[in-house]
Amino acid sequence: MDKLPAGLTQKIDLSIVVVSYNTAALLRKCLAAVYANSHPHYTFELFVVDNASTDGSPEMVRQEFPQATLIANQDNRGFAAASNQGLARAKGNFLLLLNPDTEVQGPALWQMLGFLEAEPQAAVVGPALLYPDGSFQESAFHFPGLGQIFLDFFPLNWRLIRSRLNGRYPRRLYEGKYPQAFEVDFPLGACLMARASVVAKVGLLDEAFFMYMEEIDWCYRIKQAEMPQGYRPVGLRFRPGRRHPSHWKIYSLPAAMVIHHAGASTRRFRQEMLVQLFRSRSYFYKKHYSLGFQRAARLITWLGLAVRSGQALFARLSGHLSRRETAERLVAYRRIRRLN
Repeated sequence: MDKLPAGLTQKIDLSIVVVSYNTAALLRKCLAAVYANSHPHYTFELFVVDNASTDGSPEMVRQEFPQATLIANQDNRGFAAASNQGLARAKGNFLLLLNPDTEVQGPALWQMLGFLEAEPQAAVVGPALLYPDGSFQESAFHFPGLGQIFLDFFPLNWRLIRSRLNGRYPRRLYEGKYPQAFEVDFPLGACLMARASVVAKVGLLDEAFFMYMEEIDWCYRIKQAEMPQGYRPVGLRFRPGRRHPSHWKIYSLPAAMVIHHAGASTRRFRQEMLVQLFRSRSYFYKKHYSLGFQRAARLITWLGLAVRSGQALFARLSGHLSRRETAERLVAYRRIRRLN
């Protein structure tokens, strides 16, 4: 490669940030897939931010992927803070958050980047996510509502689970030989690409989210930010109450496909992760939603936790849960109730 003139740096199209925590085997597949699907014209840099893994993840990255920039933390800083470490050093025009339990399929990343280049009103885009067997996985959602909170505790019917009430988009939008991009509230943070200029305006991830909900908060803030002059559509009229046309848009691009090993590490009950999830939800509601919404969400959550506590005790009596597992669940539910 020819040397650049003094004072100039090479242009980077895409900066990829992968946060790892004790997922060495999955991380290896993730990085291998990224490097195997590079682009002949687009350039990229890749940061692996490791949150004090004890499974040899940092050593594996150093030995097998020396072209990646490794940031090895001495303690677990959480997903948002670790992501920000990589984002703060990123030089790309576009920024990608990529989970270590993902595998990029073919040109997925470059399809997403090309989409953002072609759509000046688009600030964020996510791909279609697939399970390892190639089956459909939900990859984009509406912002949380009371219906989602209720159905999380009381899944009454599969049709409701798959409905707009539970934050889902129609499955037909993902399907077809040539599926079109469609506007969403947020894509799942397992693979999320953002325009760097927008991130410079709205800021990095909120580190008050240790894990969970950080990408939802990011997209919520991005959707509230106004596009600069020149990006805004001209001559469009919107009905009263609709989102202003000068705000950034977020899309799902189902033509771009990424495998996501969701829940691959373990499926057993994990008290701390459940508590973190509800802590993040509570913080998100307090940050963005009305007091009335927060009170309604708290009531539904308390009712749901009461039901789950009863289910745990019944499962203990019927021999489906051990004494230790039952105690873990009840302690977690008590901790969650104290969050609200």
